[in-house]
Amino acid sequence: MTINEQPSAAPEPTSEPVPEQAAPEQARPVALITGVGRSIGIGAGIARQLAASGWDIAFTYWTPYDRRMEWGAEDGAAAAIAKQLADAGARTAAIEADLTGPDAPTRIFDEAEQRLGPVTALVLSHAESVDSGLLDTTVEAFDRHFAVNTRASWLLIREYGLRFRGERGAGGGAGTGRIVALTSDHTVGNLPYGASKGALDRITLAAAHELAHLGVTANVINPGPVDTGWMNDELRTALTRGTPLGRLGTPRDTAHLVDFLCSPQGQWVNGQLLKSNGGAAS
Repeated sequence: MTINEQPSAAPEPTSEPVPEQAAPEQARPVALITGVGRSIGIGAGIARQLAASGWDIAFTYWTPYDRRMEWGAEDGAAAAIAKQLADAGARTAAIEADLTGPDAPTRIFDEAEQRLGPVTALVLSHAESVDSGLLDTTVEAFDRHFAVNTRASWLLIREYGLRFRGERGAGGGAGTGRIVALTSDHTVGNLPYGASKGALDRITLAAAHELAHLGVTANVINPGPVDTGWMNDELRTALTRGTPLGRLGTPRDTAHLVDFLCSPQGQWVNGQLLKSNGGAAS
């Protein structure tokens, strides 16, 4: 008999395995990374690593800053970085933004969400950094460093906390949200940079407690001496000699740690200032 002859009968078992249905494709989480203006920079290294780990990437850059620095602007950097991220499977949003403006963080989040969706991880790798000491720092330079390195970071973290819609974690445990900020302990001869980064540390570590109800972790990384084109030969040699591992840091070194902190395996690390510097002495 066939099934067609007896519609009410159950089908006979078959010895051939039934193909498993493919699981629905999971949406990639979105990371917003600031300070991704140069392809050899730490921000770009972090973006490439997170893209390879399954994140979609929104990133900010500000070409006028690079133009006034010794290394100069890298023509076409944002487009080249975006292509690298896309080649790794990430959707991307490159956002040019002047972080001296207090309205910039809101506009950045608006554009990132419109183009990619809600932000799960916020990585702060932007910086204003112009060498000057106690006696020669101008009020204008001091204010600009704090506007970019401190105020903009606070406003970005605040905007993130106000908008976060990710998983908050079972039983009040760590959820999916991540904040990672890059800092520095360089202050001698670099007063406004070091002071503004020190304030950034405190703001980020406060977020580990004040945003805990959202299931968000917040950590600070001091990557130590990383040569991204700003060192001269004398400084490069001196810093290499002062590092027990006998080399300078690379953007990839920092990116691996950020990747871990943003992963489920890194959710128990919270409220920490981590030195990832090869043992270099302060």
